[in-house]
Amino acid sequence: MRIYGKYAWRALVATWLTAATCTIAHAQLTVDITGVGSNRYPIAVANFKDAGSAPTSVADVVRSDLTNSGRFNQVDVGGATVGEVDSVDLGAWRAKGANAFVAGSVTKLANGTFDVRFRLYDAANQQNLGGLSITSSGDNLRLTGHKIADYIYQKLLGDRGVFATRLSYVVRNGSTYQLQISDSDGQDARIALNSREPIISPAWSPDGSKVAYVSFEKRKPIIYIHDLPTGKRAVLANEKGNNSAPSWSPDGHVVAVALSRDGNTQIYSVNAQGGNLKRLSRSNAIDTEPQYSPDGKWIYFTSDRGGGPQIYRMPAGGESEGSAQRVTFKGSYNVSPRISPDGKTLAYIARQGGAFKLTTQDLSTGDVTALTDTAHDESPSFAANGKYLLYATQANGRKVLAAVSVDGRTRQILSVRGGEVREPSWGPFMQ
Repeated sequence: MRIYGKYAWRALVATWLTAATCTIAHAQLTVDITGVGSNRYPIAVANFKDAGSAPTSVADVVRSDLTNSGRFNQVDVGGATVGEVDSVDLGAWRAKGANAFVAGSVTKLANGTFDVRFRLYDAANQQNLGGLSITSSGDNLRLTGHKIADYIYQKLLGDRGVFATRLSYVVRNGSTYQLQISDSDGQDARIALNSREPIISPAWSPDGSKVAYVSFEKRKPIIYIHDLPTGKRAVLANEKGNNSAPSWSPDGHVVAVALSRDGNTQIYSVNAQGGNLKRLSRSNAIDTEPQYSPDGKWIYFTSDRGGGPQIYRMPAGGESEGSAQRVTFKGSYNVSPRISPDGKTLAYIARQGGAFKLTTQDLSTGDVTALTDTAHDESPSFAANGKYLLYATQANGRKVLAAVSVDGRTRQILSVRGGEVREPSWGPFMQ
């Protein structure tokens, strides 16, 4: 039974994968800002002192992160280099239009590591907002810059930043498919998996150390778990028929999956080692795309039990503990549920006319909002702070990733030169 239109290929394509430890990807994601938020915060980030020996400009990473968020406006520092202990004329920076000012230093230590320090100032109110001291290897200076940007974001906007999180996605270049892991800005991409056929449905473990995915290595779909630090993988689900759509429980101990072992595709759970298989949904229809709620009490899923595909939820222990409840009612086609980290918002793909659009629904009021003006949206994924959504779409005839703020004002396109990118999943806060 074909109920999901263009999403049906996820259960039909045959793949062949090879696992490998993460290697550097030649094609990095590039970010193009297509929309920015209103009332952007004006900030000046000076060049960091003593940074000449560093292989990466930490200040540039910080500036790029803040700008790409769509929440900050960079005030030109005119090449100024200011250390975190230097005297700062905050009035002068305020006169240049900056409400905040950042100074810092990068010092190479005798053992080859770098001591990175910075200080954040409220130029408008003439206040010192603190800073950090981070010891970093040369290879991790980009991550250090992301951590500094996270600190600034939280201090000035009140929300935890997600610059130090990671993305997973699939890049297609000709007949080659790669599962890649990158920084949140698409840089420092590493290849986790190589394939001659599509790789689908990557899903991060809550601690960010593993990614589950679907492979057809043995002429049938099998779910694997890939351990990122070691590059090793293990079979999670290899039942008769289709094994698809892995989704981790919030504690990382259980994975919900969609299996057709008993006929129509239904929702099951297994422990993270692949044991203790339990059927959760019980219908004569197709139930798929399970997603745990952040509190672990519910599983949201897509089902055609009412006719067309809609989103439902059931107790995490299955329909034996309570009947499934329909969640989406607007429109005849709603798929791919994702729940915001605070549990208040449902993101999904809705068909509107002939277009597939990223849409959100307030789970308290039922209010529905279409966030995009594109027509081929797929695979939504919330940022760990719930302020942004990553998804796959098309732009200028190419398959790309896009990110949009939950208010729809800030937009980015993430693409690769000479290839196409799909299947995004935004990783959790790093432990």
